[in-house]
Amino acid sequence: MNEENKDTWIAQAVKVLDIEIDALELQKKTIDDAFVAAASLILNLKGKLVIIGMGKSGIIARKIAATFASTGTPAFFVHAAEAQHGDLGMITADDAVLALSHSGETDEVCGLLPTIKRLGTPIIAMTGGKTSTLAKHADYVLHIPVTIEACPMNLAPTASTTATLALGDALAVVVLKHRGIQPEDFARVHPAGSLGRRLMSVADVMHAGDKIPIVAPEAHLSDAIFTMSSYRLGITAVGSMGKLEGCLTDGDLRRILQQDGQVDMSVAVESVMHRNPQTIEENHLATEAVRLMEEKKVTVLFVTNKAGTLIGVVHFHDLLQAGIA
Repeated sequence: MNEENKDTWIAQAVKVLDIEIDALELQKKTIDDAFVAAASLILNLKGKLVIIGMGKSGIIARKIAATFASTGTPAFFVHAAEAQHGDLGMITADDAVLALSHSGETDEVCGLLPTIKRLGTPIIAMTGGKTSTLAKHADYVLHIPVTIEACPMNLAPTASTTATLALGDALAVVVLKHRGIQPEDFARVHPAGSLGRRLMSVADVMHAGDKIPIVAPEAHLSDAIFTMSSYRLGITAVGSMGKLEGCLTDGDLRRILQQDGQVDMSVAVESVMHRNPQTIEENHLATEAVRLMEEKKVTVLFVTNKAGTLIGVVHFHDLLQAGIA
């Protein structure tokens, strides 16, 4: 490829992006009371959000449905043509329909409107046709004002689909924020893959119940060593009744031996324990446990609840096995 061709291609690509950026700037100006009403409707739904579309709009509808579903709003995509052959039965009066058609005259979409209206299901339209059939039947119209596509023939949906997708994202995120969704809620619907791992809580990976190595403060040092060896975590908590008073680690034992040479194994563990063990609350992200371990240069954290009660222990190896560290 010669330099002239390269420059031409780059200029053409930049022009496409400029057109799509202009479409988004134009879309920003359409955020009005209809958008607020649509967001409020979705937020207060008893049923699900059903998103329908055809062709390129159908692809965008599928993505918007996935975004809503993954951010706390029960939602699913229905192909407009399939809906006319039985899938319309998925829609109930408790649901809301978000219908996408840039022209607002797509036969497969408009053909569903009478049945949806008979059900009493509210309709939100995303369309470029303000006076279209879809807009006339909709309860709320979210206008897509794009008239110039990035396609040089102004035919292939490009800028209009970008604007529609962005408006769908805006709607989903506004609803998400008002639902008060937290990272742990997001993790619940993203259990697999790297995203799920990043959103795992400490409670998901900790050892709990009878898997927590713990001895009473008055226990002999020999009992503490036996407990550490049994649990193979290189540490034991010291405390009772859920109260964490200290800990003893392999490192502590090595330091004691280096200092004293011989150790009285019958001494109470509270006399040699480390009195400030590192802790983390159960609802913190597991990635925070990794950061704290690196910061404090430890390999084990004791896990507490909001009341400060000992409920678990997490080792760096657990985080490695979970793919977090």
